[in-house]
Amino acid sequence: MRYEPKTVTLKDGTQAFFRSPEPEDAAAFLDFFNTARAETDFLLSGSQDPELTIEQERAWIENILASPDQMMIACQMDGQIAGNCQIAFKPNAKNRHRASLAIALRQKYWGRGIGTAMFRELFAAARARGVTQLELDYIQGNDRGRALYEKMGFVPWGELPDGIRQPDGSMRSLIYMRKVLK
Repeated sequence: MRYEPKTVTLKDGTQAFFRSPEPEDAAAFLDFFNTARAETDFLLSGSQDPELTIEQERAWIENILASPDQMMIACQMDGQIAGNCQIAFKPNAKNRHRASLAIALRQKYWGRGIGTAMFRELFAAARARGVTQLELDYIQGNDRGRALYEKMGFVPWGELPDGIRQPDGSMRSLIYMRKVLK
């Protein structure tokens, strides 16, 4: 599913360009993804996981663009991918009112309002689709992420103890959150 591109003014007055990824962005997305996962242990894929090939990344982007139930937004700044977010809509009649979200940013763009702006775009897409419940999860200890999610109206509803094994071998809980759209 495609996202209608737009320029967004961030809280510091700078502008970011939001758009759908394109297959020819595969190398730029690999660079973004590998940088983001090396900067934090709070993404589900870590720097210790195998790297994708450009062909795999291109196929992944093509699948999202072709899917009626997924949408990704790329944030472009300074000539590079600064972040991305994704919404996955549930396709069945019994859970069509739900969607799950994910977000990632390069560390140098943290704190500028990109995450807030991305969530607002995802909320609009969800409302347009008739979704009334949004869901996400985060790794215990991700206080920055948790603060953003709470600011955006998400509340915790559950925890999976030892759901994540960090690179140092320590175990962390996976915390589940939801937001009811009004």
